[in-house]
Amino acid sequence: MTDTATLSEPRLVSETGLAARVAAIAAPVLEGLGYRLVRVRISGADGCTVQIMAERPDGTMSIEDCEAASRALSPVLDVADPVPSTYRLEMSSPGIDRPLVRRSDFERGTGQVVKIEMAVPVEGRKRFRGTISGVEGDAARIEVDGADVLLPMHDVAEAKLVLTDQLIAETLRREKALAREASAAPGDSAGQNQAAAGKRAGGKQGFRRGTPAASQEETDDGRQRQ
Repeated sequence: MTDTATLSEPRLVSETGLAARVAAIAAPVLEGLGYRLVRVRISGADGCTVQIMAERPDGTMSIEDCEAASRALSPVLDVADPVPSTYRLEMSSPGIDRPLVRRSDFERGTGQVVKIEMAVPVEGRKRFRGTISGVEGDAARIEVDGADVLLPMHDVAEAKLVLTDQLIAETLRREKALAREASAAPGDSAGQNQAAAGKRAGGKQGFRRGTPAASQEETDDGRQRQ
């Protein structure tokens, strides 16, 4: 798969309703910056929060990436105005125990434990927890209680990796490999690239935009959506 195909790889697990409208606006903006939309989630915690989760095709997303994506998305959402109430925009990376939304996510997660909730029941049930054993077409093969179950990705409501020691170890191995590749790139020092890779390893770094408050983090620019 080429870099372009990876960047434009469609999501097989997507949102509905208001979140879907926000996703339709955000996805092309992010793609133009070299990022992929992972998920949009709208919650009522602390007022209305619109969380947009994104990543680079290799699965990384630094704080600087979140800031760049937020700056690009904010004026576009201003014009489109998809959310009828005041809200706070939050950019975040997928994290280690990430949502799985594309075929490549399930392929990369082979051997890892996953929790899946189906929109359409399979064999009379909607919730599954098991190990990803492979991908067949647009269906994920999950080993549950010693038996394999094929789950069509288009019928998945939500899929997320389970945080295990194995997943943490695999993530650290991947981050070290990325750091080695970066340190070999011309024009960059090994130390700088290893520091950048270290920022990515945490996963749950985000950039929040919202109402001014003394307790806000330094990355919060204090802008309130109207």
